[in-house]
Amino acid sequence: MKTLLLLLLFSTISLCLGQSSPDPVRDIDGDLVRSGTDYYILPVFRGMGGGLTLAPTRNESCPLDVVQEPQEVDNGLPLTFTPIDPKKGVIRESTDLNIIFSASSICIQSNVWNLEEYEGQLIVSARGVSGNPGRGTLSNWFKIEKYEDDYKIVFCPTVCDLCRPFCGDIGVKIDENGSRRLAISDVPFKIFFKKA
Repeated sequence: MKTLLLLLLFSTISLCLGQSSPDPVRDIDGDLVRSGTDYYILPVFRGMGGGLTLAPTRNESCPLDVVQEPQEVDNGLPLTFTPIDPKKGVIRESTDLNIIFSASSICIQSNVWNLEEYEGQLIVSARGVSGNPGRGTLSNWFKIEKYEDDYKIVFCPTVCDLCRPFCGDIGVKIDENGSRRLAISDVPFKIFFKKA
């Protein structure tokens, strides 16, 4: 009996030690992407727009949604990343995090990314809540995942054990006014990170 218990204990310890953390996200220079540091999110394919910013896309001046700059020379606005465990300093792949624009806006809103439905699309807006993981903040959690040799942003939060959220890649959808709005898409937005 003692032998069986020792074998079970050893197996459990071995499994726990064998589990590794997800790979860290790296910027264009190969440095670790860190929580609380300003970065630009830029497209891998140049000539197809610039970095990310906030803009009105709903025929009103507010709220502001997350859009891609139309000109590739524009880096957009700097952003920070806050992982589900705010004590963690390094951003890791496939881990829930909040994405927050560092700049202030003309609208009274938080600048925290969130996914919301608008005119039949799931779009990325900036009216979310930072932190407080759970059912009430499900739409505010995104993940950075490896995509070929670069990265993509995914909406597939795991902050609520009982919730079964919709999952999908974030891509760029061009609306009738020419705005390059971020939304759930079959074509992921292939990106890299550059320190601001």
